[in-house]
Amino acid sequence: NFVTGTTRSGFTQLWGTPAPGLSCWKRRSLATLLEGFPGAVPCDHLHLVLPDTGSIKSTSVTEARDRLGVAPLQRLFELLAEHEAVRRSPAEVWRGLQLFGLDGTIFPVPDSPENRRFFGSPSSGTRGEGAYPQCRLVALMHLGSHLLRAVRLGTYQQSELSLADELFPVLPEQSLLIMDRGFACWRRLFEFSQHPGRFWLLRGKKNLTWQVVHTHRASDLEVDVNFSPPARKVNPGLPATMRVRVIFYRRPGFSRQYLITSLLDPLRYPARELVKLYHQRWEVELGFDELKTHTLEREEALRSRSPERIQQELYGLLIVYNLVRSKMVKIAQRLDVSPLRVSYRLALLLMRNFWLSAWVVAAGRVPQQLEHLTADLELLLLPERRRRHQPRVVKVKMSNYRKKPRPSPA
Repeated sequence: NFVTGTTRSGFTQLWGTPAPGLSCWKRRSLATLLEGFPGAVPCDHLHLVLPDTGSIKSTSVTEARDRLGVAPLQRLFELLAEHEAVRRSPAEVWRGLQLFGLDGTIFPVPDSPENRRFFGSPSSGTRGEGAYPQCRLVALMHLGSHLLRAVRLGTYQQSELSLADELFPVLPEQSLLIMDRGFACWRRLFEFSQHPGRFWLLRGKKNLTWQVVHTHRASDLEVDVNFSPPARKVNPGLPATMRVRVIFYRRPGFSRQYLITSLLDPLRYPARELVKLYHQRWEVELGFDELKTHTLEREEALRSRSPERIQQELYGLLIVYNLVRSKMVKIAQRLDVSPLRVSYRLALLLMRNFWLSAWVVAAGRVPQQLEHLTADLELLLLPERRRRHQPRVVKVKMSNYRKKPRPSPA
């Protein structure tokens, strides 16, 4: 009831939906997810929530998913994210500020007429439309644990910046948001800075100009950035300038770059630490890799052939991801290490195996089996991460074969 606001049967229907299973076991058919292995009693995998149901047809599940809609799964993901937000590890805090990353990615979806009309697809230049429609996702992530705090789903045509607008209000006080320079919209950054205790850090674009107000060091400046007259005309509440801090740095093998931040105090927030901190932004990319490479197992596209079911499938994926990551955070706290030192891939594999075997265990023994699972997970510690650099190149180039034409609609 706390999720759906409906009757008990509606709540059971939510837990009975296979959307999380579709994402967690990407290579298993819907029939095996619902009815188990050959020779098993039908629906044994769901007997705790759907007792004495008998055999379930896949068409019945599709119809049930359509009745359920997206809202209950979205709300369940939000409640889980809010619940985990109150639990913080030391790795998620820097000088009293919670660390968050913001970035976007895309998920290819099946090439059905409904998905292509709703989500759209990129243009491949001379090769025409992209092979698959694409759903865009923008995520707000705890950098020290990879737990997702909030997400927004959109079409391919929607920009990451427009979807990110809806995530800024979710940030708590005393937090630092680390972003790519693609999110450098000065109007949005100014509005975000008006909330006390919420700060941001990003890399600057090459064409930015400013007036120096104060020089802390040769590589650490306090400056005023001008708002353009068109921007002030559209948004009369904008001031003429915005005070920010610019920090120059150079990494071996790269040209000189600079960071921009709303953290103006050089004593409380040292420049050297901010330069090191900025590159934790890549933790969001590593989280996306965990979703796509390990959870979805590098599949070309999701499964569902309608936009609403695609959104269900994605929220199911995000629920599974946060549940696995939540367990990893608890393990790390017990061992007094960073959550990033627990192997996501091995944790996911152990939890998958547990789910596949838990249906043969009496319900009263499930807590004991969960303790055994926790003990196994404590053995999955990774060594400290090495400092390394990888060039931004691809290993497999695009094929030179002609593109397969799509059939014309009847």
